[in-house]
Amino acid sequence: MAVNRIGRMLTLTSFGESHGPAIGGVLDGVPAGMPVNLEEVNEFMQRRRPGRNPYSSPRNEADAIEWLSGLYNGHTLGSPIAFIIRNTDARPADYADLENVFRPSHADYTYAAKYGVRDARGGGRSSARETAVRVAAGALLMPWLNSLGIQIQAYVAQIGPHCSPQKAYSNHEIYSSPVYCPDAAKAELMIQAIEQAKAEGNSLGGVVQCTVLGLPVGLGAPVYAKFHADMGAAMLSINAVRGIEWGEGFDMASKTGAEVNDAFVNAAGSIETKTNHSAGVQGGITNGMPVQFRVAFKPTSTIAQPQETINQLGESVTLQAAGRHDPCVVPRAVPIVEAMAALVVADHLLAAKAYANLWNE
Repeated sequence: MAVNRIGRMLTLTSFGESHGPAIGGVLDGVPAGMPVNLEEVNEFMQRRRPGRNPYSSPRNEADAIEWLSGLYNGHTLGSPIAFIIRNTDARPADYADLENVFRPSHADYTYAAKYGVRDARGGGRSSARETAVRVAAGALLMPWLNSLGIQIQAYVAQIGPHCSPQKAYSNHEIYSSPVYCPDAAKAELMIQAIEQAKAEGNSLGGVVQCTVLGLPVGLGAPVYAKFHADMGAAMLSINAVRGIEWGEGFDMASKTGAEVNDAFVNAAGSIETKTNHSAGVQGGITNGMPVQFRVAFKPTSTIAQPQETINQLGESVTLQAAGRHDPCVVPRAVPIVEAMAALVVADHLLAAKAYANLWNE
């Protein structure tokens, strides 16, 4: 299993299993002298942390990060930044009955078929527990991105059938809601829907909307390094993600070119587009306009209802899963989406800088 790394110029390699001693990562390629704010990183981690409210998994991990290298006096050293997050509330015994059973819609069967062995303790490597590493790494990059005028903001746009209006919101509006939905009325409906699904032993999916502001023109490259393709790959690597919609996405399929083409205008000496149907990317390269995309999450696969499946012998069995699971993963996915966006943006910024330096020598 060699594919545990994301990025080209800036890379994150993660390691660890859901119910092992710890998970962790190595963030490499970060420039020296970059400011870091570990308090902000911890705040970011708390947004993803399980057990923080009744609408998430009751697994109660502190998600305290142990920084091992690469940081000194509030700045990066330019060397690899290594860190671990210990699993302090792991309960592998909860999964003893699942050692020989393939849970519906989980990675159990495909993992066993590919590798011939699997860690049945909460999914092992395929568990969303690994996303804590991504959040730590992405959050560490935020002060640097902010210093460049880049802002990344995500929020819950939908849970089940309930959708929040698509418009600009403040971080206070987003994070004052326990489900990270900035529209108070819709947030209450979402909470009720999650509570009902939980009471029925069921689960819900939803959508996270993300906006990136302040990107320069020129990030990304045609064909195989398109900015939105790399962002799409990053988002699709998140557990339970089943789709990414760039800008107006599938709605554009029913419109004409005259309706969705973005005309260029001269805005006080700066080239912009009159509209932003392209959502900030044209030809795989950022055009300086806001980047906007939506990420769709499926309902949590583990539910407390009886389900038909098979065991490793191919025998039919009825499974009623135990353990601690989110009735809806979408709220905790908000900081994950932001963190993955930060990793992609940072990687492309460094690639653009390297390209510019090459031709300016």
